[in-house]
Amino acid sequence: MSIMDYKASLHIAMEDPPFYAIIMAAMRKADTTNIEKLKSAFPETWIELQNRYESPGGVLQGEREVLL
Repeated sequence: MSIMDYKASLHIAMEDPPFYAIIMAAMRKADTTNIEKLKSAFPETWIELQNRYESPGGVLQGEREVLL
């Protein structure tokens, strides 16, 4: 990690995203080693991320689309 990572974390925290949004974003950016750690720590989140990735607009069956 570096001072740049630390400062980026401050910026992200100021935006106040939901916790699982941060985890999903980390999964999208993770390298091979870190994705395995994240998948192990958050298996349900990994499954949901994969399901949403494969669904049009990330919307799962039975949900309404949410615009941000």
